[in-house]
Amino acid sequence: MSAGDATSSAQPFEMRRLRYFLAVSRELHFGRAADRLGIAQPPLSRMIAQLERDLDVQLFDRSRSQIALTQAGELLKTRASYIAEELERAVRDARLVGKGSSGVLRVSFVGSATHGPFPSLIKRFRSTYPEVDLRLSAMNNAESHEQLITRAIDVALVRPRLDDATLRQLLFVEEPLVAAVHESIAKDLGGSIRLAALKDHPFVLFPRKPRPCFADMVLELCATADFQPPDILWAPDYQTAISLVAVGEGISIVPACCEAAHRPGISFCHLADEGARTQLSICARTDNQSPQVFKFLDFARGFARSIANGQPPV
Repeated sequence: MSAGDATSSAQPFEMRRLRYFLAVSRELHFGRAADRLGIAQPPLSRMIAQLERDLDVQLFDRSRSQIALTQAGELLKTRASYIAEELERAVRDARLVGKGSSGVLRVSFVGSATHGPFPSLIKRFRSTYPEVDLRLSAMNNAESHEQLITRAIDVALVRPRLDDATLRQLLFVEEPLVAAVHESIAKDLGGSIRLAALKDHPFVLFPRKPRPCFADMVLELCATADFQPPDILWAPDYQTAISLVAVGEGISIVPACCEAAHRPGISFCHLADEGARTQLSICARTDNQSPQVFKFLDFARGFARSIANGQPPV
């Protein structure tokens, strides 16, 4: 086959020619189809005639006053319409993904974040960008760090932050720490206490490993208050810690958002100690240039700003 033959055999499947064919097949009138395409009628007629010659088949029956599609023309119209719709969909979806308004975004979060503004952030983000496939996973800091490094996730919500220069980190929210105590001792402590008031009680800390972790921050606060817990019961996560407090196994220091858990048998005491605060940070790899990541970080930044300005999440 010569180069000219190869070019000729490929020409019938050029998208522009199929688009012209579809316009005529839908209008069944060369003049109206030409107006719809914004071209003159004679070039359009020549283009269709050339298409028929290249395919070696008659697509239109011109023997009557109004042209009609032949069986071959009907078949090509059906297949070409599908191709055109798929191409249009592919272009639209590619633009959405490229702008971060579609595609997949994998986000991890620490368990305690489920009681703060994070659920509202996710709800609003999903409402604003419904085409983004947001995949959530609960993880502790160490798991999130590993998953970020291995690129298994895109974004992590951690407490308070990750010590890694390869990550960009956004402070999402800062909140006080509170003491979760069994209701039987709450009345003796009062609603607001200093941490040293708990020095004779066993502590329920979480997690035991990997370290350092949230428990180390609590132990540092205790050291600043000039005591170490007389006994420590370790829990894998804050939910287990709260459950152990509820059955009288000790007290636990948790973020204030955990008050929303409303567990029977538990009361919460605010801590008056300076530094008895914690943070939630949003992390992502600095070399992750995904538009979905930038879209989420920008959205979270604006959301955090509204919280800081006193606008409650909904």
